[in-house]
Amino acid sequence: MTQTPTPIALITGGSRGLGRNAALALAAQGSDVILTYQRQQADALAVVAQIQEHYKAQGRRAAALPLDAGDSASFPAFAARLRELLNTQWQRPQFDHLVNNAGFGHHAAFAETKEDDFDALYRVHLKGPYFLTQALLPLIADGGRILNISSGLARFSFPGSSAYAVMKGGVEVMTRYLAKELGPRGIAVNTLAPGAIETDFGGGRVRDDANLNRALATQTALGRVGLPDDIGGAIAALLAPGSGWINAQRIEASGGMLV
Repeated sequence: MTQTPTPIALITGGSRGLGRNAALALAAQGSDVILTYQRQQADALAVVAQIQEHYKAQGRRAAALPLDAGDSASFPAFAARLRELLNTQWQRPQFDHLVNNAGFGHHAAFAETKEDDFDALYRVHLKGPYFLTQALLPLIADGGRILNISSGLARFSFPGSSAYAVMKGGVEVMTRYLAKELGPRGIAVNTLAPGAIETDFGGGRVRDDANLNRALATQTALGRVGLPDDIGGAIAALLAPGSGWINAQRIEASGGMLV
């Protein structure tokens, strides 16, 4: 009887925050993990070590590669490094799951948003996932999955988030098109849209500002803001073996925010 290979998941921005929790949740679920980082190599290697030590008995493997998600010119070279890593560490030519997670927060009123900030958001949150996914297509196995991380802010509106939300709206449209065009290869593509989460994202405003945290908690049906484990678990669920028929969907993980 042929044994099914362990799935390999690539998570961009996996050294901290939601990406880190996704990496740990996927490892617990039975995936090997490759995560990317931009500057925080030590944090990325700590996640790799945690996965390999905690799941040593299960044979889990993990690795980290540097990536600037806002530098699309570097993507072909990144794809080449990834191909080499897959060949040397896994003896496989492809990976199974891509999670486009890398990003940063931005808070400014529409009237005060600077063009440079808008362009930086565009490069990382919209152009980056678009062209990184394109560069990695030959390395994604047929029947694999792509999960694009959006935001609840693409559905509901809070002042100060217009530029960020515009990019995430574009990601959600991109998801539907990729699902349609990659369907012949059996690749399912979905969006996960977190609500307000307690992380260091956006300067840690939701985590560290008690008044903001309480105000946002009153907006959710479950009466609290989210925790990183809430999103890591949701990512793992959408990439679980039994979720392959979910395709071209936007799934919001916000605790029922503004319903």
